[in-house]
Amino acid sequence: MFDVHRSWKRLLVTAAAALALSAPLGATAAHAAANPYERGPAPTLARLQANSGPYAVSQVNVSRLSVSGFGGGVIYYPTSTADGTFGAIAISPGFTAYWSSISWLGPRLASHGFVVIGIETLTTLDQPDSRGDQLLAALDYLTQRSSVRSRVDASRLAVAGHSMGGGGSLEAASSRPSLQAAVPLAPWNTDKVWTDIRVPTLIVGGQADTVAPVASHSIPFYTTIPSSAEKAYLELAGQSHFFPQTVNTTTAVEAVSWMKRFVDNDTRYDQFICPGPSGLLVSDYRNSCPLS
Repeated sequence: MFDVHRSWKRLLVTAAAALALSAPLGATAAHAAANPYERGPAPTLARLQANSGPYAVSQVNVSRLSVSGFGGGVIYYPTSTADGTFGAIAISPGFTAYWSSISWLGPRLASHGFVVIGIETLTTLDQPDSRGDQLLAALDYLTQRSSVRSRVDASRLAVAGHSMGGGGSLEAASSRPSLQAAVPLAPWNTDKVWTDIRVPTLIVGGQADTVAPVASHSIPFYTTIPSSAEKAYLELAGQSHFFPQTVNTTTAVEAVSWMKRFVDNDTRYDQFICPGPSGLLVSDYRNSCPLS
């Protein structure tokens, strides 16, 4: 017997398949992956405040004898390869310091879906311009010769650093505008004007910093970066120059959010940048919101 219901069902399925085949390929792909760089689940403040993100992290040491242009260091990376490649971040310690002084940042950032290289500098006395060059050399090593290069998306790179390393991250952003983000922490630099920076930059300063006082370092750095570059300034209430040398949750929340927003193009993190943090732990917060 002729089954009308089944015939109509078959006709509708066939028509739907034909419509899908006739749709523009780009539109179908865009619907399937509106942001191909998005990694990890939807963020929550609780997850960002936790000691680790959604990815398990592995690490590998890099000998200074095996590299050129910087002093080796440690690479942290998501253990799983299920999500494909990840953006990458190079981080420099400050004057007279070693990577161990801010090493908590490595696994913290990596656990949110980044490959991170925390560098040792060629000498502990290297100035910001040299540290900037070394950050870029570390990124080149990470993407071209490292044992984890297949895990890295070489088009999505960022820099960060503490003190002279923070000043170095400004130098790196100035000289390589293809970078996706920069996060200087308590940055120190004799150059106060950064009108040539086009890289989205989050500067974090300590209100009580006497080594790189915010009035003569972080604030003028922030002020002179064009708003078109996307920028934010976070000032931590009562914090000294050395706040990055222990786990700082407010810094972690904003640094991860900034990297996710601009390295991964992940607009789910806008909520943590605009309007941004407030409360007793924050003495000042400025930004170029709304984000474009």
